[in-house]
Amino acid sequence: MRKILLIALALGIVGLISYWGFKMYQFGEVVVQDVELREAHALEQRIQSGDIIFQSSKSAQSKAIQLATHSPYSHMGIIYEKQGQYFVYEAVQPVRLTPLKKWIARGKEGHYVIKRLKNADQVLDSITLKKMRRIGEQYMGKPYDIYFEWSDDKMYCSELVWKIYQQATGIEIGALERLADFDLSHDQVKAKLKERYGDQIPLDEKVISPAAMFNSDKLMKVDSVIILN
Repeated sequence: MRKILLIALALGIVGLISYWGFKMYQFGEVVVQDVELREAHALEQRIQSGDIIFQSSKSAQSKAIQLATHSPYSHMGIIYEKQGQYFVYEAVQPVRLTPLKKWIARGKEGHYVIKRLKNADQVLDSITLKKMRRIGEQYMGKPYDIYFEWSDDKMYCSELVWKIYQQATGIEIGALERLADFDLSHDQVKAKLKERYGDQIPLDEKVISPAAMFNSDKLMKVDSVIILN
């Protein structure tokens, strides 16, 4: 009888511990979700349509881009507000709108930097933003350009953002370069160029890089979460 009571007591203690453990887990989940919601709300209070967001992507070509441009930022897009929600218009496969939270989470450890035109309050009025979206719509659904060609048939990330701004506002964010202007000396860069072009590397191809746009003196930083190595 005593043995049965001890077993029952032990089972009761285990059950109590399991119950409180589950409750604490639920509480922790609620706290995390609450923090995430508050952080998302705080971010949305600081940003606006037309802002440009940068991240270090986890794509196969990201490291080669970083080495060639001497910058941690290998992907970017334009932030737009749509029906109370924020999205990033980006050139991936294919060109599309991606929810801002999902876009941030997709980057390296969720780190990002958001920048804005220094004179955005004079330039990015409602008419100009509508024009930017209208111009951007012509690229919606176009395939990603792995060859970084300066054409409108396919798009890569910085090309999409640069062309939308240039065509809608006349502002060129970042200087255009040639492929030969980048640091092509690293083995990873050489391997990626070989994979894409074989022995016919188009060194004179016009290119705009995320790094050139990130470093533009026409932009100012609005928000960031940075722990990039």
